[in-house]
Amino acid sequence: MKKLFLIFIGCSFFFFVRSQQNNTGSLAIPPYDWHLFVMGSDLSYVNQIEDAGGTYKVDGIPKDPFSIFKQIGNNTVRVRLWHNPQWELPITKGKLYSDIYDVEKTIRRAKQAGMAINLDLHYSDDWSDPNQQPTPDAWKNLPISTLKDTVYNYTLNVLNYLRSKDLVPEMVQVGNENNFGMLWPVGKVDTSKKDNQWTNFGILLNSGIKAVRDFSKTSPIKPQIILHVAQLQFANWWATNIAEKGGVSDYDILGLSHYYKWSTVNNMQAIGDTIRLLRNRFHKKIMIVETAFPFTNENADGYSNLFYSTTPIAGYSFTQADQQRYMKDLIQQVISNGGSGIMYWEPAWITSPMKDRWGKGSSWENNAFFDFSGNLLPNMDFMKYPYHF
Repeated sequence: MKKLFLIFIGCSFFFFVRSQQNNTGSLAIPPYDWHLFVMGSDLSYVNQIEDAGGTYKVDGIPKDPFSIFKQIGNNTVRVRLWHNPQWELPITKGKLYSDIYDVEKTIRRAKQAGMAINLDLHYSDDWSDPNQQPTPDAWKNLPISTLKDTVYNYTLNVLNYLRSKDLVPEMVQVGNENNFGMLWPVGKVDTSKKDNQWTNFGILLNSGIKAVRDFSKTSPIKPQIILHVAQLQFANWWATNIAEKGGVSDYDILGLSHYYKWSTVNNMQAIGDTIRLLRNRFHKKIMIVETAFPFTNENADGYSNLFYSTTPIAGYSFTQADQQRYMKDLIQQVISNGGSGIMYWEPAWITSPMKDRWGKGSSWENNAFFDFSGNLLPNMDFMKYPYHF
């Protein structure tokens, strides 16, 4: 009888393991390791929100937000770094956020909770995105020959500083949403002109990339390099141009922002097709490094929401259940078509007394993982869902 029992246990374990294997034969049991698939969140605002009095709770009990994210399956924290955001001081009562010291605090909290890091270098004192890539005040009016060295030295200094604190990131974004270049006007890509400066943009990107590679030569942690373009409809055009006109090829991950509100690649099939095309054409890891979906169309405060009165995408409503269903469907498309991860943008940007230059509270609280009282939404399980690898 004992022998039959042991045979039964052994067979059961065999079939369990087989059911958890991906098609390369490796195990894929949630919660996932970031090397297999990045389940990430941008938590850049958390320190500032807590300083302003915001609280994160589970079933009404205050909890450390980094521990909450770890518990729901988050394995990677993305954090933005601005060069010298002095513009914040009148708003934040004299305290800087998203500078190197705030980033140091975020990385320490994330690593203590057992999560990997994606350091998002904006190369700016302020927000950088497809509509704006302002050069830091300290770097203005520098010629390309000096600016490229400045990018190299700044990038290397940041990484060396973090190494001195035992906080080396596992991934580094060399720029943020660089659809039309970086460090404007020197590195701006102007598509209305024949000489549209992909060359200058490429020089600056390659300078940041070289700094990361040189740092890696003496670092036990060798950060993977992410380049970042907003919206899937621009990704093929962008990656082709940075390679052919900018001379940029030494990177590990092509990072994408995907927000259905601003995307023309909306349905799941088209998303999957685009991921597969990019993977096959450029032979890089493909990762969605920013995305979100609302759980409600309501607003908790006087700060106008970016996803307010927005038409839902076909097949999904603005409910807690569909927020999670949308994310499960999106992640499965990324996995099934060879992608390497997703990162949700600012799921902890809850309503609170925090102020920025546009309002008090949050313009994103209806996309968060928490309700309007700061409680973790129920059944927030999409990062631990058993996906088909």
